[in-house]
Amino acid sequence: MAKNKTTETTVSVEDFINSYVEKDEKKADSFELIKLMSDWSGFEPKMWGPTIIGFGSYHYKYESGHEGNMPLIGFSPRKAEFSLYVYSPTKESEPLLNDFGKFKMGKACIYVKKLSDINIDTLEKICKATIAYLNENHECACREK
Repeated sequence: MAKNKTTETTVSVEDFINSYVEKDEKKADSFELIKLMSDWSGFEPKMWGPTIIGFGSYHYKYESGHEGNMPLIGFSPRKAEFSLYVYSPTKESEPLLNDFGKFKMGKACIYVKKLSDINIDTLEKICKATIAYLNENHECACREK
């Protein structure tokens, strides 16, 4: 079975942003996302793999037997846009996308160019709905909070 590449590391989140993110606006948005996601999740940011900033963790196991740990919520300040790892397709979350703002949906993430393109209150609701969903359906560090 293949080993999961996205694992928690000891790399400094601040050092990663300052060395990886080139544009000042994206750096400012990254630090704002860290503040917001820390507040909403109750967890400090940690690096997951080389480019994902995650908050908290949960354990998943697929029917195939593949299992691992992932952050409850997180993001990556990729070159073209942010990848937000915040969405679980639940009946509570789906209608929230109508008020979210300018974004593209991927298989496992939401892509946004900058924070000013989205509704931060809606982002908070999506993040909290995902944390609640993961808490109910997976072994989750959020149960310890």
